[in-house]
Amino acid sequence: MPVDNPNVIDAVGVLPAENQVVLTIFDHLEWNDADNHLLTLQAKINRYLAFIESGELLEKYTAAADRQMRVDVCCQYAPSSDGERFLERARIVVEGAGFLLSWRVLSVHA
Repeated sequence: MPVDNPNVIDAVGVLPAENQVVLTIFDHLEWNDADNHLLTLQAKINRYLAFIESGELLEKYTAAADRQMRVDVCCQYAPSSDGERFLERARIVVEGAGFLLSWRVLSVHA
């Protein structure tokens, strides 16, 4: 259910201490084809926003009521400079819609 399947919400969790619902995107793609990667990630973020704004999130996860919504992009590979610029612009747009967007690179331990 990774980033390249825009029709699936990868994961939803509640952080009671932060009063947040976190919708996680698992981004396993490398950044060697940044243009396609960015289009794929944009489609996934848009799907998550539609999931929240349509009320579908609250229908499926009643614990999400009255909590801040955050989309968290978990990258397997560090974003390219284009990727970082895209994520920063996306963060501004998502915040303008009343939600949060964060991203991080997952560390892999052998």
